[in-house]
Order: sequence, then C-alpha cells, then structure tokens
Amino acid sequence: MKHIIGLCVLCFLTIACTDPENETVIGYQLEYPAYFPQKNDIPVDNLMQEDKVELGRMLFYEKMLSADSSLSCGSCHQQQFAFSDSAQFSKGIEGRKGDRNSMAIVNSLFEKSFFWDGRANSLEEQALDPIKNPLEMDLSIEEAITRLKGSEKYQELFTKSFGESGITRDNLAKAIAQFERTLISGTSPYDLYKQGKGSLTEQERRGEQLFFTHPEPSVGLRGGNCGDCHSGPLTTNRLFSNNGLDIESIDFGLERVTGSAKDRGKFKIPTLRNIALSAPYMHDGRFGTLKEVLDHYNEHIQQTPNLDLLIIDATNEVNGTSLELTEQEKEDIIAFLHTLTDKEFIENPAFADPNKN
Repeated sequence: MKHIIGLCVLCFLTIACTDPENETVIGYQLEYPAYFPQKNDIPVDNLMQEDKVELGRMLFYEKMLSADSSLSCGSCHQQQFAFSDSAQFSKGIEGRKGDRNSMAIVNSLFEKSFFWDGRANSLEEQALDPIKNPLEMDLSIEEAITRLKGSEKYQELFTKSFGESGITRDNLAKAIAQFERTLISGTSPYDLYKQGKGSLTEQERRGEQLFFTHPEPSVGLRGGNCGDCHSGPLTTNRLFSNNGLDIESIDFGLERVTGSAKDRGKFKIPTLRNIALSAPYMHDGRFGTLKEVLDHYNEHIQQTPNLDLLIIDATNEVNGTSLELTEQEKEDIIAFLHTLTDKEFIENPAFADPNKN
C-alpha cells in the first residue's frame, strides 16, 4: 500500500491511499485554514478514506448501538448545537442522567486527549466509551459487534471499508473516529476576517482585542484574559485547568485519571468555536449563558488550592482582587464570541444524519 500525504498552503489536507493495481486514489480530503495547526492526531493505521468516513457517519447516528436501540452518538452530539447537547446533562437510555455536560465535537482532528477528564488519548479510544457507558448507551462492545454482524448492510459496508477483517471492535472505533475527524469548523465570520474576506464591527474588534489580551494594569493595558487558555485559532491550548468553580471540587476531574491531588478540579479547556450554540457551559453545565460565564471569571472565582496561575494574577485594576471588566467590556467579548459561529459547519449536509437526508 502506498501512502501519500499532502498539504496545500491555503487550506487543504489530503490523506490518500493508492491501490497499487489500479492506482485509484481512495483517500479523503480534509479542508481547514492554513493557520490551523499542521500537526494532527491521525494514526498511521487509520488514514482517512472516503468509505470509512461515510461508514463512521452512519455508525455515529446508529441507534442500534444502544442497549434499547433508542439513542445514538448523535443524540447527545447534535449538529445544530455544534455537536453538543442543549441539556445540562444528557440523558442516556431509559432516561438515565449523565454526570457531565456533553462536550462539543469540534476540530477534534487536532486534539491530544478527549473527555472533560482526558481519559481517552485518541478518537479511536473515545469512540467506544459512550456505547459501553452505563449512563449513556449501555451496550457491551461485544453485543454491538454481534448486532452489526446481523446486518447485511453493515457487513457489506465494513467489508468495503476494511476488507476481510470486516466488523471488529477496532474497525468500529476506527470508522467512528474517521467521521469525527471530518468535523472541522473553520469558516466562521472570524475566519473570513482573518483571511481578509470579511470584516468585524467595531464592537467585535474591541472584543477580539480584549479576548486575546492579558491585562497589565500597571501600564493601563486592559484585557479579558480569555486567550491565555483559549489560545490560537482553535481557541484552546488543549490543556487542563482548574478555573475556580468551587472551593471543594465535587467532581475531581483530571485527578480521576492521574490519581494526583494536584489535578483535582482540573478539566479539559474546550474550544470556543461555535460557543454561542453550545450552551450550557462548564463540565457540569452550570452556566446557561455566556454572560454568566464572564460574570464567573470577572467576579466569582473561588480561591481553590489548584486554581490556575493564569487566573490568579489576572486583574484590570492596580491591586485588584478580581478581573474587574466593565459591563461594556463583557458585552464586547460576547460580541466577538458570536463571530466564532460557523453556519456552514452546522448546516453541512456531509455531517448530518444520513437517515434524514
């Protein structure tokens, strides 16, 4: 098998496999702005392929993969909400209530870890967790494979995509991961502005400046301190942070994975792309609006022992004890955040439930 990887200067990443017998390219082209990271998490044993992406899309929306055939991955990750859920806690089968808000699946191609606590290190690993999670789809992977093998349609599709290996645990994970890697958001008004193809209002530009500025009150530099963690074009540094939600963390977050007390209350820093569509916010969905989120960072930070250092020293006033943004500055930042809403992304038919096309 011959593998070809090419990157266009502007916005194309083509990952293709070539059949040596007929030289037919069966790869899949990913598109994103040139200022996005050039390094991604695509494993060498799961290079992008059109048949696999389409199979992954079908599996993402396949309710057969839940114990009572009532839910799919797409039930809690809805395209209209940037592949998140509008509920504080998504409901699993039989109305079972989850314990965290469903993270938006946006630009996962570039992520290094997954879930709020980072317990999965690849999209392939992440893909199977909701299926077997008792609070979500509650179906053993063994039973999922049995059900898929009982479907002539899926037998044909897996054989077409994976050859003789057909329907296996690994191939199920690989297919879903391939579809999730295509969920790239890079055509928002802010992206058009960055590319010189659009403009921002005066308020949106003020919000952009505040968003990406760390305040330095000694020199009169005001900032929202957002970009310290929500940095770069992905609006996330892809790390973990304790952002002062509670003095005593009820949910231990990253500590569940590492076992280290220094990680208590730390959660994955999410992308803010399409953030205006993915309320409620935080790992537990406690905030219903962007205004509430800004109020938290501005006025209600709890001095937890693991509070992020980037938050501790952030203030807009000399000797200030909080961020101390004005109401107008908050409104400006929110206006900027709305420029990250990508209409093309949430309306792309290639990402939609194939059963509804």
